[in-house]
Amino acid sequence: MSNNILEMRDITKTFPGVIALKDVSISVERGEIHAICGENGAGKSTLMKILSGVYPSGSYDGEIVFEGEPVHFRTINDSEAVGVVIIHQELALSPYLSIAENIFLGNERQKRGWIDWNDTNLEAAKLLARVGLSDNPITKIVDIGVGKQQLVEIAKALSKKVKLLILDEPTAALNDEDSAHLLDLLRHLKEQGITSIIISHKLNEIKKIADSVTIIRDGKTVETLDMAADAVSEERIIKGMVGRDLGNRYPDHTPHIGDEVLRIEDWVVHHPSDHSRVVIHGANLSVRRGEIVGIAGLMGAGRTELAMSVFGRSYGANISGRVYKEGKEIKTNTVPEAIANGIAYATEDRKRYGLNLIDDIKRNISGAALEKLTKRGWVDANQEYVVAEGYRKDMNIKSPTVGAITGKLSGGNQQKVVLSKWMFADPDVLILDEPTRGIDVGAKYEIYTIINKLASQGKGVIVISSELPELLGICDRIYTLSEGHITANVPRSEATPELLMQYMTQEKE
Repeated sequence: MSNNILEMRDITKTFPGVIALKDVSISVERGEIHAICGENGAGKSTLMKILSGVYPSGSYDGEIVFEGEPVHFRTINDSEAVGVVIIHQELALSPYLSIAENIFLGNERQKRGWIDWNDTNLEAAKLLARVGLSDNPITKIVDIGVGKQQLVEIAKALSKKVKLLILDEPTAALNDEDSAHLLDLLRHLKEQGITSIIISHKLNEIKKIADSVTIIRDGKTVETLDMAADAVSEERIIKGMVGRDLGNRYPDHTPHIGDEVLRIEDWVVHHPSDHSRVVIHGANLSVRRGEIVGIAGLMGAGRTELAMSVFGRSYGANISGRVYKEGKEIKTNTVPEAIANGIAYATEDRKRYGLNLIDDIKRNISGAALEKLTKRGWVDANQEYVVAEGYRKDMNIKSPTVGAITGKLSGGNQQKVVLSKWMFADPDVLILDEPTRGIDVGAKYEIYTIINKLASQGKGVIVISSELPELLGICDRIYTLSEGHITANVPRSEATPELLMQYMTQEKE
């Protein structure tokens, strides 16, 4: 008798002009942690949306068998009723409701037609204890961190008597400590007999936690590997994902560094709501033409705050200091002023701040430099299309047309749209904040290649990243930040993970 809790057989899903999945099959054993890997746009999330009823039965071809019985989920409620629960990458919690209210939202605990708040909070506390949280159930979601919010989502799943838990990029927005705690929790749930499917681009985490891994490439199943029996390495998974070996995950980069293009001196930034709190303390940094400069720091060190404060004072209060462009002092008090002075900032949160997800690719690309397409106060729509189509081809944005809605693209392709937007604006300095967060190794390589291309064109590029190997792989110099202080300026030739971490944890008196 099969020990499989789930079988998805010959799943095919099409969207207008695109075959998202073609005859994909996957089997998951009861009680295992099963990983699904693939490049952005490979079809991983689409497959899980089919399984959870987001894409209802009848909108795809193929068969789903759960616990030995064919199932036809038409809504998420249908899948949850049998114990299949999905936690999406963008958490679906209501920020101003309490933890307990979120856990039982839509599944309220009632007595005589009224919500029993004592029972609700008591049961919520029990579920929180199962996921390792000791927070008061009446605490609002807005008052807890992202790591704890992820655990609340799992507690919510446990309240629905989950048998198969699906997690889509569960650690993408978490720091190392929260990620480790989440992985430990999945192991604990496994011991309780709960099966998990995890979609992740973090191959080191998959190697640590997964019992087996199914690789999907271009909407097709490539293979399923037994992590223990096959002694699977990260390189082996990468080869399956991209169809080739990535012996070097970073493209060759020969720097051609010119004159200084940007310098920041004595930069001080106070917290926007607590003006007595200094977030950035007298920062000094510079970047030359053709140079890729990294900024490394632990969570809360002030990396994003520094970048946003320079880019039109998008963050902070009581900002002081000086910005020089090619030796001349400039003003960057507003975003238009920063752009006019040749500075661009690609945010770490592309979905919230970097893109208009309900608009098409074309308008997202042209958005930062519409004046280049404007004639007599009107945007030249034909020229806008030509420009966007050029970037679609050059940047290998996987979409049949620039009229496609940006929110429907994979994370890697969305990031390429962000970069296209700023490349069209033609800045002299481009600040990239976590440019490869949440995208796969193949798409990362393409982004690194684009960064190298920008540097070779004489741009000054600043890269903020939480991944030290990434900074070591692509940067010419690396600044380290600790508690709002720049603690070191390390040349590539001298940089090591150990040295950078030493400076990143250096305390200031």
